[in-house]
Amino acid sequence: MKNFNTPKAPRMSQAFPQAVIADKFIFVSGTPGLDPSTGAVVSADFEDQTRQSFQNIKTILEEAGSGLSSVVKTTIFMVSGNDFGVINKVYGEFFPENPPARSTPQVMPFPAGILISVECIALIA
Repeated sequence: MKNFNTPKAPRMSQAFPQAVIADKFIFVSGTPGLDPSTGAVVSADFEDQTRQSFQNIKTILEEAGSGLSSVVKTTIFMVSGNDFGVINKVYGEFFPENPPARSTPQVMPFPAGILISVECIALIA
């Protein structure tokens, strides 16, 4: 097992890695819609944050030797329970065929205006 971090995606906290690689799997930590260049929330808009969160996941996976097509499970933590339509739209953009299993719990508010955080489990390509 080894921790994995890439400077090409924002890191939520120094307390935990962006991902952990174990055997043939990569476990990506909760990843919000932060701008990779500034580390700040990309926008106050839920759809913008959702799209950026998945873009950050994509970058982490690719840098770790995997990719979105190897994702087997996602967990999407969202502050508002009324945003499933937006999540489904963006999810379809990133997983147009054979989408992975998914859980989408509503959670208490995140700090700093974060509205969504996504984690996933993928196979190493």
